[in-house]
Amino acid sequence: MAELLLELFSEEIPARMQLRAADDLKRLVLDGLKAQGLAVGSARAFVTPRRLTLMVDDVPAKSPGLSEERKGPRVNAPAAAIAGFVKSAGLTSIAQAQIVKDEKKGDFYAVRIETPGRVAEEIVAKVVPAVAAKFPWPKSMRWGSGKTTWVRPLHSIVCLLDGKVVPFAIEDVDSGNQTRGHRFHGNEAFAVKGPADYIKGLRGHKVILDAGERAALIGEQARALAKEHKLALVEDDALLAENAGLTEWPTVLMGTFDETFLSVPAECLMLSMKQHQKCFALRHPRSGRLANKFLLVSNLLASDGGKEIVAGNEKVIRARLSDAKFFWEQDQKKPLDEMALALTGITFHEKLGSQKDRVERIAELAFQIAGSVDAVPADARRAAQLAKTDLVSGMVGEFPELQGLMGRYYAEAAGTKPEIARAIELHYKPRGPSDRVPQLEDGDAVAVAVALADKLDTLVGFWAIGEKPTGSGDPFQLRRAALGVIRIVLENDLRLPLQAIIARHRLRFLRSLCPATNTLWGEDMSEEERGQLIDAADKEDFASRLPAQVTSKLLEAAGDLLSFFTDRLKVHLRESAARHDLIDAVLLGGQDDDLALIVKRVEALAEFLKTDDGANLLIGVRRAINIVRDEEKKDKKSYAGDYDLDRLDAKEELALAAAIESVKQDTRAAINVENFAGAMRALAELRAPVDAFFDKVTVNAPDAGLRANRLALLSQIRAATLNVADFSKIAG
Repeated sequence: MAELLLELFSEEIPARMQLRAADDLKRLVLDGLKAQGLAVGSARAFVTPRRLTLMVDDVPAKSPGLSEERKGPRVNAPAAAIAGFVKSAGLTSIAQAQIVKDEKKGDFYAVRIETPGRVAEEIVAKVVPAVAAKFPWPKSMRWGSGKTTWVRPLHSIVCLLDGKVVPFAIEDVDSGNQTRGHRFHGNEAFAVKGPADYIKGLRGHKVILDAGERAALIGEQARALAKEHKLALVEDDALLAENAGLTEWPTVLMGTFDETFLSVPAECLMLSMKQHQKCFALRHPRSGRLANKFLLVSNLLASDGGKEIVAGNEKVIRARLSDAKFFWEQDQKKPLDEMALALTGITFHEKLGSQKDRVERIAELAFQIAGSVDAVPADARRAAQLAKTDLVSGMVGEFPELQGLMGRYYAEAAGTKPEIARAIELHYKPRGPSDRVPQLEDGDAVAVAVALADKLDTLVGFWAIGEKPTGSGDPFQLRRAALGVIRIVLENDLRLPLQAIIARHRLRFLRSLCPATNTLWGEDMSEEERGQLIDAADKEDFASRLPAQVTSKLLEAAGDLLSFFTDRLKVHLRESAARHDLIDAVLLGGQDDDLALIVKRVEALAEFLKTDDGANLLIGVRRAINIVRDEEKKDKKSYAGDYDLDRLDAKEELALAAAIESVKQDTRAAINVENFAGAMRALAELRAPVDAFFDKVTVNAPDAGLRANRLALLSQIRAATLNVADFSKIAG
C-alpha cells in the first residue's frame, strides 16, 4: 500500500495553536478519507512554526465498490411518487426497477445501485481542500482574493501519494512536491519523494520536524549550559513546549541581568522573563536562590556565537525587570489597610457589590469557621480582610497570576504575622483538581478558614441571586469552588455544619446589600423583619431570632446549595473509583451536610459489602423491601410501623425480631461515636436471622392478621438498617 505525505506551508503559526492544529489536521483528514470509503492505516501529525504535516500509512489504491439496495414506493403509489423515485435512483424509467413481493405491506419497487470504487488520488484531492476550507483555527485570516481562510498566508502545498503528486489547489496555491527549510539557514526550495525523504531533507535544511524532539533538544542544551555555569535550570514544561513552537532549529544561549533586580521577589522576575521574552530562569543549586542569569532560545545559528542576540535580549530583559522592580517598590509604599479600602472601587458583581463588600462578608465567615478548624478567630478575620488587597497593586495589575502570592509578600514586608501572611497566599487554593489544598498539619489553620470562607461566600452569593451553573455553562466557576470546599474538608477531615453556615451567611448579603433585599428574597419585607435579619447574621442562635417564614426560606435555600455539594461530592468520589450509589444510600437526615462523615460512612459501607455477610444481607434486605413494597401496592395500605410481638409464633420470627431490636440499638450507638466499622459488624448480625426467616417462614400466610404482622416485621428490617444506610438505593 502507498504512503500519503501532506504539508501545508505558511507564514509563522502562533505557538499556542500548533499542537491543537496538528491534532485537528490528523482527525479531519482521516475522518474525511473514511467518509469517502477509504480505509487507511496509522497516521502521524507534525508541526513547526511554518508547516503542518501529516503522514498516513497503508493507503489503498482505491476505495471498495459499494452495492446498495434502495427501496422505493409501492407499485400502486401515485405517479408523482414513482417519478421522484426514478429520478433519485438515476433510472430512465420505472421498468428498470424490480418489484419486490410483500404480502403484508403490498408489493413495492426496489433497485440495486452499484457504486464503483474510486482511486485514492481522487479522494485525497477532494478531502484535503475541504478540510482546509473548514479548518477550526481559533483565529484566521484571508489573503489574496479568495474566500478560504488560514491562520497565516499559505505559501505552498506538498501532497504525495506513493511518491506522486496529488493535483489540487487551495485558492491559488497548487499542490506539488517542493517545500522549503529553515527561514534563514535553508530557505531554498527542494523536492521530496515521500515521508522518509521529506524528514531527511528538512533536517538537511536545518528543520527538526518533530516538536517533541525540538523540546527535548532545548531541555538538554539548557541543562548542559546551566551545569557548565554551576547553576540549575528552573524546569518549566509549558515554556519548553512554547519555545519548541517558536523554533525549527533551536539554540540555547545564556544572558545576564543586574544583581540589583534580585531584591524583587523571584516569582515576579521569573514570570516577567517568561511572559515577555520566553526565557528560562536559573537558580543556585545549593541555596535555591534565583541567579542573575537567564537562558533564551534562538532560532538562529549566529556567526558571532550569539553575542548580538544575547545583548538584545539583555536589553529587553533589563527594561522588563525594571518595570517589575518599580511595581514592587511602589506597592510597598501603600499601607495594607489603604489598599484594602481601594477595593471599594472594584465591582465583584453588579448584584453582589464591590470587592470591599465581599471582603467584609468573608472576614465574618472566616471568623465563624475558625473555631471548627482550630484557628485563632481574630487571625482568620484579619487574614480575610487583607486577602484581596493585592488586587489593587501594580504588580498584580501587570501579572494577575501573582494574586495571593504578592499579597503574602506585601504582608510580610509590613510585619504581619506569618500565619496571616501565608493565609493570604493560600486562600485561593485549590485552583484546580491537581492543586494542593491548605493543610492543618502544615500549620495553615488560618489559611483553611479563609479559603473555605472565600469559596462559600462565592457559592452562597451566586445562589442568592439565582446565578447557578447549568448543563451548558458555569461562567463563575461555581463547580470548581464547590469542589475546592469538598477537598479542603475531606483532606483535612473537618467537621463543618454546612447547612447552618450557608443559612447564616445568606443573611450577610442582606446586611451588605440592603437595596437588593427584594431581589434576594423575591418578596417585600417590613423594616422590622429586615432589622431582625441583619441583627441575626452574627448571632450564634440566629435561627431562633427570625420569623418562621424567613427561617424556612433560609433552610430551603441552604438545602438547595447543599444538594449541589452532594452532586459535586458524587463526582469527586466517582473519580476516586468510589461507588456513587453508596452516597445516596448513606445520605440520611441530620447528617447530610457533614461531608467528611458521609465519606467515612461510604467507605465503611463499601468495605462491608465486599464481605459475604454484607453481600448476602444486601440480598435479604432488598428482598424484604421489595416484598413489603409489592404487598403495599396490592393492598393499597402501608405496613410501616411496629409489629405485634405477641403474634410472632415461629422461632425464626422471634429470632429476627430480637436481632432487629439489637441491631437498631447497636448501630445507633456505634454511629453516635463514629465507629463505622462497629456499625457494620452490628449490621452483620442481621444476616443469619434474615436468611432463616426467608427459608422457614411464609410471609403471605392464609391468616390476614398474621400476614400483616409479618409484613410489619419485614418493614422493620429496613428501619434497622437505616441507621447505617438505605439499602434500597444500593445497586445490586
